[in-house]
Amino acid sequence: MIRSYRTTAVFCATLTLLAAAACDSNSSPKSTSSAKDHVTYVTAFGAAGRDAFAWVAEQKGYFRDAGIDVQIELGKATGENLKTLASGKAQFTSLDFTGAMISAGAKNSTAYRDFRAVLAIHQRTLVSIMAMQGSGITTPKDLKGKRIAAAANSVNQLLFPGYAKLAGIDSAGIHWIAVQPVQLGPALASGKADALSTFLIGRPTIEKATVQARSKHVVVFPYSTYLPDLYGNAIVTTASIAAKQPDLVKRFRAALLKGLKYTIQHPDEAGKLLHAKHPETDSTAAASEIKLMTPSVTAEGTENIGLITQDRMRRALTSLQNAGVIEPGMTPQDVVDFAAMKTS
Repeated sequence: MIRSYRTTAVFCATLTLLAAAACDSNSSPKSTSSAKDHVTYVTAFGAAGRDAFAWVAEQKGYFRDAGIDVQIELGKATGENLKTLASGKAQFTSLDFTGAMISAGAKNSTAYRDFRAVLAIHQRTLVSIMAMQGSGITTPKDLKGKRIAAAANSVNQLLFPGYAKLAGIDSAGIHWIAVQPVQLGPALASGKADALSTFLIGRPTIEKATVQARSKHVVVFPYSTYLPDLYGNAIVTTASIAAKQPDLVKRFRAALLKGLKYTIQHPDEAGKLLHAKHPETDSTAAASEIKLMTPSVTAEGTENIGLITQDRMRRALTSLQNAGVIEPGMTPQDVVDFAAMKTS
């Protein structure tokens, strides 16, 4: 009797488990956030402080909480990052948004155009001109007839005509010197160039070179003084992903936004975390870069970090069209996924 009772109990328990499994299989599917989407994300350029927020989002579990498995790869600047996106090797990338628009909107451009921005990293462009103190260059107009070093075909050089027009610079006699980004400081310090164009957050590196060589600091002329509506770096995806996978885009954006906010609130911790992932990156230098870029991240107020608005985009496009660096006709919807900005 005992053996029969045990057999019956096991049999009933088995039926109960099978019934539960059947009920579970017929129930509603799990939420999208519990599924694992696998994406590749490419940084703006290498492993620098300006890109630390991606590793923060990874290490803090923000991607995991959003149901996304993210592979972070090192970027090679705007043009190459757009090529990677176009090839399908990455689903999201960070890049200079203004540079991407110039590439896409230039006359007879063959650059990849089917991208959509989903998150603004910098609410102001970081492009600037730098010259050594005591060089005689104290205002933008003093750049007339000077030699300016910049990375070849960079947004710094492409955007200069518009900046020069608004700043009253006679650009006819200006001579551009193409150098690798790591050679910008030495070019200025050695006298090979009278000035250079780079991002504001690169100032400590530039001054390190000039102070060592000539014991001189630099004066800075931000492009944003005359072009306040232009964004800096932004996160972009393809038009196809924005249209067909809006939930993925929103979850990825939300996770990166949390990473960005945490990064600017804890720059030293973010710098150390980045160094732990990429030992070749100095944690102190990374933290300094984060602190320097923070005013551009929060330029529209802390409540608007990451936001891209249609009004700003219309003004930005008008600025670029008036500067003659993009053809008329580009609209905000052509380059921004505004649906991704909506939180509900």
